[in-house]
Amino acid sequence: MQHEIESLSMGAKYFIGTSGWHYEHWRGTFYPEMLPKPKWLEFYAAKFQTVELNNTFYRLPSEEAVAVWKDSTPTGFVFAAKASRYITHVKRFRNVTDSVGTFLERLRILGEKLGPVLYQTPPNMYRDDTLLASFLATLPRGQRSVFEFRHESWLNQKVFGVLREHGAGFCVFDMPDIHCPVVATSDFAYIRFHGSAGMYSSSYSDGALSAWARKIAGLASAVEQVYVYFNNDVAGYALDNARTLRGYLVG
Repeated sequence: MQHEIESLSMGAKYFIGTSGWHYEHWRGTFYPEMLPKPKWLEFYAAKFQTVELNNTFYRLPSEEAVAVWKDSTPTGFVFAAKASRYITHVKRFRNVTDSVGTFLERLRILGEKLGPVLYQTPPNMYRDDTLLASFLATLPRGQRSVFEFRHESWLNQKVFGVLREHGAGFCVFDMPDIHCPVVATSDFAYIRFHGSAGMYSSSYSDGALSAWARKIAGLASAVEQVYVYFNNDVAGYALDNARTLRGYLVG
């Protein structure tokens, strides 16, 4: 099984981690009981090569905070970042050029450690190809952007074509009640696991992760990087699932 996966995924570099790291309920199960919270990221980065910044969705981090994130992680560590909900959920991608600029300027403090920026649409936002294309046209070239569509109307080939035209990524996700196609629309793939049985609160079996490893390896054969994040933080499931999937894909 392991050999078969490796034969499919030659050439792609994997970044596998969790969505966020600052969870109090990970103390004692992942973080040592007496480890101060300012040391948590450094501890996390010794175990994983990447993390998805979730708190950036709720508030713009200070320059000092972003600088600390950069300095607390080793060379080669990668931060993906979830774009501000003001851009995606309040303004819903309209008239947000200045807001996007402010957001990206702050995150660029990370330098080479900044990976893709994730734009997540609201669940009640229906497909609008013109709006998507207009927004994509405003994004700066050179910064990888990826889109997680939470309404099923977006999950079709024409939307994937719009993303491809602009070099933007499609976020493959796994969550209850919505079937998401496993595709890549850029030179990288991006996958989020929210919990298949319950949002944020269910663990993936080894069998399920083995099956996902084969799907991901199929994507990896046609891209340069693969970013995978587990968002099922309850009980530390994300940590265990990320390690298991990493074992299937990279040994």
